Amino acid sequence: MIGIVGYGSYVPCYRITVDEIARQWGKKGDDIKNGILVYEKSVPGMDEDTITIAVAAAKNALKRAQIDPQKIEGVYIGSESHPYAVKPSGTVLVDALGIGPEVHVADYEFACKAGSEAMYVAFSHIKSGEMNYAMGIGADTSQGAPGDALEFTASAGGSAFIMGKENVLAEILATYSYTSDTADFWRREGRMYPMHGSRFTGEPAYFKHVLGAGRGILKKTGLEPEDFKYAVFHMPNGKFPLKAGKTLGFTKKQMEPGWVVPWIGNTYSGSSITGLSAALDAAAPGDKILMVSFGSGAGSDAFVFQTTEAIEAAQHLAPTFKEMTTKKRIYLTYGEYVRYRGKIQLND
Repeated sequence: MIGIVGYGSYVPCYRITVDEIARQWGKKGDDIKNGILVYEKSVPGMDEDTITIAVAAAKNALKRAQIDPQKIEGVYIGSESHPYAVKPSGTVLVDALGIGPEVHVADYEFACKAGSEAMYVAFSHIKSGEMNYAMGIGADTSQGAPGDALEFTASAGGSAFIMGKENVLAEILATYSYTSDTADFWRREGRMYPMHGSRFTGEPAYFKHVLGAGRGILKKTGLEPEDFKYAVFHMPNGKFPLKAGKTLGFTKKQMEPGWVVPWIGNTYSGSSITGLSAALDAAAPGDKILMVSFGSGAGSDAFVFQTTEAIEAAQHLAPTFKEMTTKKRIYLTYGEYVRYRGKIQLND
């Protein structure tokens, strides 16, 4: 049995509402909220970046895994907002957590798919027998230019998953990937904010790949939507994952536990995997969970998980997603939000 032996998430406590952003730009908040099904988003504190978010999520994963950090032989961080262009995020994390120095470390980038990409690599090392424990992380302090549609959803947060063979909480039954060259979203070197192909990001990019990966893994495993307790899809907004799930045959009840975007926004590399973390918080032994990520450029990774008897004892060894996101929320004005996010730089 190979799969998740520890998982954890982290979301900053700071928030800004869609109404507050809309007011700044002379737009109607209700129109925006009804259009994207997002009501507020998380904002990183002035001392928070991808590394601090990844460290916090990894600490929670270690609490649930209950293993010595020194046993982790690989650490992979996926993000599109690594704080350094030339200097790995992973080296800071392993020192902060007491992992290594005999550890393989790599930073990954594949837009919002980078987190599931890191998980896939960690899982593959365990499956091959190369490592006993490996960690995959997705974390972002995502960017949206002032006044752009992305500003209403681009948020901050992340999740970490430790893969192993002993005391598995959720076995990985199957994986499947679907990838093509689709220029729907990009950010050139030196630019602070990404550009996007507007409506081109929908059918040719998100839906083509999420549905392609979803259908592919269902065919590969011979499973039907009704075989799953929960289903999680990448969440650029609130509507896209619900539409994708419905198209594949899943109900809103199956998607709701992992549908976290309305209250935290799109955490990019942390999006689908944080939805998975929330679903694991709610799962009972024997539950099957489907997760399909998406990254612009473009591609999707699909996973089928099945929880074990060990899941219930682990759930409250670290803060659950619900506990983390409801106990403390500090709401910012738009002016405070700009100060927290730092200097504004517009694309040409």
